[in-house]
Amino acid sequence: MNPTRTWTITETNLRDLVRRRGVLVLLFLVPLVFYAGRRGDHTGQSVRFLLLGLAFTISTAALFASCALRSLEPRLRLSGYRAAELSIGRLGALLAVGLLVCVPYLGVVAVDLHPDRLSAIAAAMVLTVAVAAPLGMLLGAVVPRELEGALLLMALVGAQMITDPGASAAKALPFWSARELATYAVDHTGADYLRRGLLHGAGCAVVLFTAASLCTAARLRARRGTSPGRAGHARA
Repeated sequence: MNPTRTWTITETNLRDLVRRRGVLVLLFLVPLVFYAGRRGDHTGQSVRFLLLGLAFTISTAALFASCALRSLEPRLRLSGYRAAELSIGRLGALLAVGLLVCVPYLGVVAVDLHPDRLSAIAAAMVLTVAVAAPLGMLLGAVVPRELEGALLLMALVGAQMITDPGASAAKALPFWSARELATYAVDHTGADYLRRGLLHGAGCAVVLFTAASLCTAARLRARRGTSPGRAGHARA
């Protein structure tokens, strides 16, 4: 894998995201809506919904970024770029944007709520971004259009909101780790919540990114197998 090519993909994805001014505004505003909507409730609810807002916005940004550049990937592949370079470069750009969005919200939580375990909330935000980015990439690699992916994301976030975090089914959801870490940070529970949240989030991030990379590589191999030149030989 070539670091220069990987950085080129990261830079290309960053430019594409920065060029979409409306998307950047929504990336910063949507989590605020989630947070403000539960601000009058228990402190833990506002933090949990802030994390869900981050999850939804970063996943959606990753989905649209993956779909927008899908037509460019075969040409990059033919130019010598590896599928791993395309996936890692895109992930790097999404993580950079996601962490940039987290910074002001960590400040808002610190000033507004004065939590005792602010570092745990920071870890929850970072882990949420680390799970949301490859989740959006995976959906962008497997769904045919952005609308289907956005609907799936809405269903996932909705299920995360209504599912009892203590239920076994909740652990199958990608952002269960955020609720565990938020519970540890706000409700001052034991370190087992922190440990479970970190392990679940890290595991989900690795599995989702691996799946997204494999789907992207399989799609590009299929495109190469049906390139115009090969199709012409097959017809002959």
